Amino acid sequence: MPAPFPWRIATGLLVNLLSSICIVFINKWIYVHHGFPNMSLTLVHFVVTWLGLYLCQRCGVFCPKSLSASKVLLLALSFCGFVVFTNLSLQNNTIGTYQLAKVMTTPVIILIQTLCYGKTFSARIKLTLVPITLGVFLNSYYDVKFNVLGMVFATLGVLVTSLYQVVCISS
Repeated sequence: MPAPFPWRIATGLLVNLLSSICIVFINKWIYVHHGFPNMSLTLVHFVVTWLGLYLCQRCGVFCPKSLSASKVLLLALSFCGFVVFTNLSLQNNTIGTYQLAKVMTTPVIILIQTLCYGKTFSARIKLTLVPITLGVFLNSYYDVKFNVLGMVFATLGVLVTSLYQVVCISS
């Protein structure tokens, strides 16, 4: 398969960014204005994800690969936890706090890879994590709409999302 043109990569990244932003704002609007139940919205996310993956597979975007039942179970559980906890985080936090909490995914991925897989990272990479982590903690501390339950869901969301990302990489 030939390498994609740089404009195709840039277009794909831009579409991904814009669609992610739209999904977050639409979800928050649904929570605030319609009181849509979290589990129902999570079900909608699962169905849309399945449909999108099915269409991508049919269009040849990727080829499915076989995994052991234990790896599939870990991927499925971490995916479910990632969607459920991030939705609960969005439901209980402001959009800003929700987005900032998600920024902690990168430091947690690095922590998991270091502790569980023995992977090492340069000092420069580790130093970039300091302002990220400090910024998230400062936002949480000074958030005018701080919500303990929301922060619990955000923390669980980050942990499970990070686990999901690491499991996907290693599968």
